[in-house]
Amino acid sequence: MRRRAYLDWEYWGKPVPSFGDPQAQVLALGLAPGAHGSNRTGRPFTGDGSGDFLYPVLHETGFASQPTATSLHDGLKLTNLWITSVVRCAPPGNKPTPQELRNCALWLDEEMRLLRNLRVVVCLGRIAFDGLLAHALRTGHLTSRSGLTFAHAAEHALPNGLRVITSFHPSLQNTNTGRLTRAMFLAVFLRARQLAALPVG
Repeated sequence: MRRRAYLDWEYWGKPVPSFGDPQAQVLALGLAPGAHGSNRTGRPFTGDGSGDFLYPVLHETGFASQPTATSLHDGLKLTNLWITSVVRCAPPGNKPTPQELRNCALWLDEEMRLLRNLRVVVCLGRIAFDGLLAHALRTGHLTSRSGLTFAHAAEHALPNGLRVITSFHPSLQNTNTGRLTRAMFLAVFLRARQLAALPVG
């Protein structure tokens, strides 16, 4: 159901494509399209509170050309960063079912294969982290997830050399309560630049 503020919008309402630099060294892996953000605009983290928190940080850390994301035609470009999610359609109640995760798994597998320069994955939330580990297990890049736990700013190295940073998701539930602050989030993406051997500063 559309919110009053968006009654005149024609929602995208389809699987939301990934966005960013195909030559990216860093991947930001999210959960799923927001019901009134990506599901409305057709681009990850665009047009909702999560994006309002994410893109200023990406701009400050040199990944985004501007600090705002409002529509597909706002001129935003990413450099050295690719954004995708483990589920491609907005899930009911904002919580994907196991079947949805399975349905979208092959898309993530193919996308990871095509990101030839990838060095670092920033997992935005526990479900994204679980999705990445499931991908690594499916593709033989991991034999067990033992010892790989989720915590904000935790770092892991996968056997194939990929570095992983986990972060609380930039949802309003986390940002409005102070569970995730701008400083905490900024530190995650600065660390991602360091691990990817990208210039910082």
